[in-house]
Amino acid sequence: MKAIIFSAGKGERMRPLTLTTPKPLLVAGGKPLIVWHLEQLAAAGFSDVVINTSWLGDQFEPALGDGSRWGLRLHVIDEGSVPLETGGGILNALPLLGDAPFLVVNGDVWTDVDFAALPKQPDGDAHLVLVDNPVQHPRGDFILHGDGTVSDAGDAPRLTYAGVGVFRPSILDGWRDVIGDTEGASTTPPQFGLAPLMRHAMAHGRVTGLHHRGRWADVGTPERLAALDATLR
Repeated sequence: MKAIIFSAGKGERMRPLTLTTPKPLLVAGGKPLIVWHLEQLAAAGFSDVVINTSWLGDQFEPALGDGSRWGLRLHVIDEGSVPLETGGGILNALPLLGDAPFLVVNGDVWTDVDFAALPKQPDGDAHLVLVDNPVQHPRGDFILHGDGTVSDAGDAPRLTYAGVGVFRPSILDGWRDVIGDTEGASTTPPQFGLAPLMRHAMAHGRVTGLHHRGRWADVGTPERLAALDATLR
């Protein structure tokens, strides 16, 4: 299985730190956030990792090299000055990701999820890792049902999407119909989010998930980065 680490965002909530450093290269526990992911991916047996970049994207290759220090092959994709968002980023990376299911990891989270334990052939279009709702996101995102399916409809308690999941390329099938006539959809390459496609797949019963009860942090602000750093030292 291949993996893609989302690393193209501008990290505006992390300013002033991200004025000079892209968010995945910010340091916690003595190493960049993205390096924690690369170490875990290598330990889980992954070989090829795609890193999509935009904001300050020229810093990734000097910082990470070709991935050989972790036994990985890194494929850095420059999306240009305007990020393609999560859905557009996957669409743009499909020539490298191929036809098989692939792992998606947000570059601005930290977690001890065991990537090797995630299904290599998910039922449906996606298998999501969900976590308890953090203080900054008390309502959560999606409902995890007893049969393992995930939905966005109903009044049951919700969990938060951890920014980690296994996706099939089929998640992008008919994406223009799902996204609709948005400004980003008409650009070349197109810019659109993954969330509408996930919700569309959920509505058709094509998304499963698990509740990760281990460690996870959304490193969205300088304060949260400092708090994570303190726990890792």
